[in-house]
Amino acid sequence: MLVATDDARIVDACASFGAQAVLTRPDHPSGTDRIAEVAAQLPEADTIVNVQGDEPEVQPEHVGALVRALIESGLPMATLCEPLDDASAANPNRVKVVTRADGRALYFSRSPIPHNRDGGPWPAGAGYRLHLGLYAYRREFLLAYPTLPPAPLEQAEKLEQLRALYHGYDIAVAEVTGHRPGIDTPEDYAAFVARWRGGLT
Repeated sequence: MLVATDDARIVDACASFGAQAVLTRPDHPSGTDRIAEVAAQLPEADTIVNVQGDEPEVQPEHVGALVRALIESGLPMATLCEPLDDASAANPNRVKVVTRADGRALYFSRSPIPHNRDGGPWPAGAGYRLHLGLYAYRREFLLAYPTLPPAPLEQAEKLEQLRALYHGYDIAVAEVTGHRPGIDTPEDYAAFVARWRGGLT
């Protein structure tokens, strides 16, 4: 495991408990660009998993599901999702994803997608799905990613995975359940700290 960061304080914090960290350039527009810089220094790594720092409670079985999705799909990139309740769909910090019948991503958005035009119960197989901030990549794709021009949709939504879709790369999406909440807001962080402290007592 490696921690990729542009902050020397994080490198020092990792060293204090024995984790290995790599200091990257500070000008990367996304986490995937940052991971690509580090991956270029690891020629033996043919599959790279990106667990973002705002997902501190990620479960090992979900990382396994992510890697299986990448391997079994044969695609250059994979990510995860889980069902999302309708009441949370309007929150722009909860990124939504819609997929094709074969499990490949159609689109990711901070807006509530899909739209249930007629209201009432969702048709079978429809409904909101929350995108989870974990990615797996094949090495050749990851090294190519920073050479792709930034996509207008990526810049508008501030979602790096849209660069891949915009330039014609498919993304496998595996559905899991029981994901523990990520940290997108100060309130999310406070809730995480409360859970963590509670687990210590």
